[in-house]
Amino acid sequence: MKYTKEQILARCNEFSKNTLMETLKIEYIDAGDDFLTAKMPVNPSVHQPMGLLHGGASVALAESVGSAASFFFIDPKEQEVRGIEISANHLKSIREGWVFGTARIIHKGRSIHLWEIKITDDAGNLISLCKLTNMVLERKKTE
Repeated sequence: MKYTKEQILARCNEFSKNTLMETLKIEYIDAGDDFLTAKMPVNPSVHQPMGLLHGGASVALAESVGSAASFFFIDPKEQEVRGIEISANHLKSIREGWVFGTARIIHKGRSIHLWEIKITDDAGNLISLCKLTNMVLERKKTE
């Protein structure tokens, strides 16, 4: 890993300011050679009408953590990342507490990164299982 855990977490939390991640109160909390973890509170701001965690909020957490993880495998001066496909299976519901999204790399190619993101609750129960495909693009040169 070319960045320390502390550098990764600081960078992720910094670039989340004034974005959907800040709105959803997503905070990056752990990182390693092949994973990145973020947490999100479960409260009425992310509920669907039945008082359960909204599947869209789970997907937003998954895409946020998977996209941020890809950023650390590229040269940000020369490349950028775009999420091109995400799928989610919601397996268990939750009404309150925290959910944790952990992205683990499945495939790291030059132009495609494939991530598995497991969303769990405080007790480690699997809430959602997501798969995210990111495309790595060459950054356009500006004159």
